Amino acid sequence: MRWRATVAYDGTAYLGFQRQIGDTPTIQLALERAVERISGEPVTVIGAGRTDSGVHATGQVIHFDLDWSHDERALLKAINAHLPQDIALQDLRPAPGFHARFDAQARLYRYRIIAADQRHPLWVHRAWHIWRGLDADGLHQAAALLLGEHDFAAFGHAPSGENTIRRVSVSEWRAEREAYGLLWTYSVEATAFLHHMVRRMVALQVTVAQGRMTLADFEALFRRAVLADSVTIAPPQGLTLEAVRYRD
Repeated sequence: MRWRATVAYDGTAYLGFQRQIGDTPTIQLALERAVERISGEPVTVIGAGRTDSGVHATGQVIHFDLDWSHDERALLKAINAHLPQDIALQDLRPAPGFHARFDAQARLYRYRIIAADQRHPLWVHRAWHIWRGLDADGLHQAAALLLGEHDFAAFGHAPSGENTIRRVSVSEWRAEREAYGLLWTYSVEATAFLHHMVRRMVALQVTVAQGRMTLADFEALFRRAVLADSVTIAPPQGLTLEAVRYRD
């Protein structure tokens, strides 16, 4: 039986989603070990996306194959009982023929930035803390340039054999005034993402919003579609995979 599940995790203690050599802590390894403990058989867990080291998720989607004689609720509880506290299935159901990665139509990420004069301990592993203020017009204008279908090679590498053209349907910033300062949230949804694409997009938009790059230079770099060594990457802790879209 093929099973489909939504997974939430705090990625702080893990070197990304994808399994690596040996006992390197990853989300995929933790999930596979949890399922193996209740089934007694090795399984392979496939995710909709490969989040980086330190990146979080509230809506990662996975699938795996497992023979199970009880109902899905019992399986969900059993797996969660064997997962560490920072990883948990949010739902689980049978899904014959489903593929978490290949069936996905789009992924939604959110990146959070705190602009404040002091640290906030509860946000250390959830947001990028920026001491300088951000120009709202610069953020909004840069984000708008990224909408649509473009070659996003300036922001990341594609898996071997794939092109770097992606369609971005959402690219927008929202600011909320909090007691400690401004909380900025960047929402971006696309058919798929290149490696480090969101974090590079965020870093360059911040560069524009801080007056260290003009909007024209940002657009020229983007249109050039060549990954430059000088393009910085925003820290991982501000990024969360919020949702994966499917036809159903």
